[in-house]
Amino acid sequence: DEFLSSPPRKAVRFGGTLPDILLKYGQGDTTDYELLKHQLSDPDIKDAQIINWLHEFRASVTYLTKDFDQLVSLLLKLPWLRRSREVVEEYLGFLGNLVSAQTVHLRPCLRMIVSQFVPPRITIREEDVDISDSDDDDENLSENFNTCHRALQTVVRYVPSTLQFLMPILIESFPFINKSERTLECYVHNLLRVTVYLPTLRLQILELIVEKLLKLDVSTPQQDIEDAEEAANNSDSVEKSAEEGLFDMEEDEERKGNKVVSSSSERMAHPLAERLDILMTILFSYIKDVCHVDGKLDINKTKDLYRDLVSVFDKLILPTHASCHVQYFMFYICSFKLGFAEAFLDHLWKKLHDPNNPSVIRQTAGSYIGSFLARAKFIPVVTVKACLDLLVNWMHKYIDNQDTGANAYCDVALHGPFYSTCQAAFYTLIFRHKQLLDGNLRKGLSYLQSLNFERIVMCQLNPLKICIPSVVNLFAAITRKYQLVFCYTIIERNNRQFIPVVRSGTGGDLVQTCTNPLDSFFPFDPYVLKRSKKIIDPFYQFWEELSAEDLENLKKPIKRGTSEDEDDDFLKGETPQNDGVVEIAPNSYESNTRSPLSSIGSPPDCYVQYPQ
Repeated sequence: DEFLSSPPRKAVRFGGTLPDILLKYGQGDTTDYELLKHQLSDPDIKDAQIINWLHEFRASVTYLTKDFDQLVSLLLKLPWLRRSREVVEEYLGFLGNLVSAQTVHLRPCLRMIVSQFVPPRITIREEDVDISDSDDDDENLSENFNTCHRALQTVVRYVPSTLQFLMPILIESFPFINKSERTLECYVHNLLRVTVYLPTLRLQILELIVEKLLKLDVSTPQQDIEDAEEAANNSDSVEKSAEEGLFDMEEDEERKGNKVVSSSSERMAHPLAERLDILMTILFSYIKDVCHVDGKLDINKTKDLYRDLVSVFDKLILPTHASCHVQYFMFYICSFKLGFAEAFLDHLWKKLHDPNNPSVIRQTAGSYIGSFLARAKFIPVVTVKACLDLLVNWMHKYIDNQDTGANAYCDVALHGPFYSTCQAAFYTLIFRHKQLLDGNLRKGLSYLQSLNFERIVMCQLNPLKICIPSVVNLFAAITRKYQLVFCYTIIERNNRQFIPVVRSGTGGDLVQTCTNPLDSFFPFDPYVLKRSKKIIDPFYQFWEELSAEDLENLKKPIKRGTSEDEDDDFLKGETPQNDGVVEIAPNSYESNTRSPLSSIGSPPDCYVQYPQ
């Protein structure tokens, strides 16, 4: 009975043990070897068969040299993950034996493990045509990923040099950005899990993830995201209208005012934005989990992660023009403790005022300083003042050195970092002036007067001509209100000056243009990805509508020369629906200060009359 109930070992079929089969193959007898390969590639192979074979292979790994790479390839293709616990344990034991005895198979083993970092694909065929290719909704997916990480840890334990071979495989296995959201989500999640038990790879893995996120980010300009959302909302509204036959107009207006999406779904209408949103949520969750132990901030762990993220920021984010969302990982980690925000500002400041850095990097650092000071709610007034002092003192020293020499004229190529610093200071003042003046108005005004913006505005380098018009307009209105400096004479003079540019391809005729010479952008402009936005919003300073008194005071300087509608939009501090640049106060230039990908061009015509 015992004999009848126990299945024979598979090797018996081929007239010998596994070593015998492999030795015969080496002598030219391939019959049993081919039968063995056929048996291993059988899609209906049973658990008991797999365990028997793995048991024999574990004992015979010394025979599995480079000559048997085809056989090893079949073993690596065995469907071991979705099998019984016994199969999984036997397979992990086999992997450990294989890589320790035959390191020549290390790379294929690593590729097999990493290939399991994404859900398997299920293909439905109909008459030899693939009609569906979708992610397998496997209930055991999480458990399978756990097993994959066990397998990887097993390999690393047996072969310490695994790390140098693993990273290239992680890079080449990264799914293309057009793959499904689920595929990208699982792969990025598993990459971040690897950093937990292989911390020496963390910096490289973060670089890989941020590089891929940047590609997604720059492929989805904010303008495109907003257009897609608007189109989706309009479509929803039409369907709702057809169903209900009427709208609650008041509710509709309220929703528009609060920027609440009409659809209850959190999905982004733009497919690439949807992928980016999911991946940014994972990255934020990872940062939070690494930095917090039992719900409390772990300073040392946060410091280590901060250093890695700053390194990634310098290498990838800072040289990338006009990314919209990825840079917020620095914003988020800085929100954990003021010390990190101050360290980040100090880091940017060193980039800005170091003449050895390329001018474009210095200018971008200036944009980051201004946008960070303006938008980060967690930065107190005392830190804002300290940063303004640094920026303004540097500008005054720059003017001392440049304002009387041969280069004392308005030129972005010569003075780009100076103009970027001016714009950062102006932008910060626009957002923070109420806080700077709060409490003790006299003391606040005295501080603002001590910054001597008048000298900066009046200097030969003429920063008002170079900075983005929306910033210049609001800076001029605020500084006039508090009698800090009167900018309108200079703005009017700048508007009278035409910059002749030869238009190519049209006979060389001259056209009058007025661009955004700094090619600047505000990196912490409003975050629009729906899911991950919830993580950022509590720390984010939105543009606040001005009070009735402020409206009256700010109307006067800009009332002439703008249409009533444009004037109202500008004064109310509303951001136009499709403005991808500055969500401060749109103005008569709003239609031309748009998508970051178009370099946030200033208006072609910017001649607005200002009060004398």
